[in-house]
Amino acid sequence: MTSSNKRVEVQTEDQTPHKWCVSLGEEPFKRFFSQTNPTVHKVFGDGSLFSPLLFGKFFDPSDAFPLWEFESDVLLSHLRSSSQSTVDWCQTAEGYILKAEIPGTGKNNIQVVVDKGKVVEISGPWKQQRDSKAHDWRCGHWWEHGYVRRLEMPEDADWKNIEAYIHNDIYLEIRIPKSKQGRDLPLGKDVA
Repeated sequence: MTSSNKRVEVQTEDQTPHKWCVSLGEEPFKRFFSQTNPTVHKVFGDGSLFSPLLFGKFFDPSDAFPLWEFESDVLLSHLRSSSQSTVDWCQTAEGYILKAEIPGTGKNNIQVVVDKGKVVEISGPWKQQRDSKAHDWRCGHWWEHGYVRRLEMPEDADWKNIEAYIHNDIYLEIRIPKSKQGRDLPLGKDVA
């Protein structure tokens, strides 16, 4: 079995500030999620990095989530035990690695953007656009057209050298190297 890897360009300067201008509260999301569309459940359901309810608590997908502050085994243990996990991450001496299943039909349109050197944003469409006027689905009810997850980067991240890859058109892997200063610290220690 051969695996195909495709490098994704990581944008380090966000040209469209405030693009997730409409936040998604718990009630609107629950109404949206109550649809019977199986793609909605695949994109935003348990086990997806892009689900607001991934960690058993609601997080607005457009807000930055401090994933790296949690122990991955503890954080994702309930997903692993139910065999639903489509996200994993680890810390090594060299950096951080995030792997997540890419939802929807827009695998070729996935975007990885570093926002102000502090947040890595993963976004893309989960369904084909039918209306050419709706090309900027990131405003308004953006969750009806796409997904987003914003993750706060660790303080010791070397954000200028982030790399992203798509494996077998299914999984996104983001590699965030540690800065030279961060590599000299023992694992689990924060940079002051």
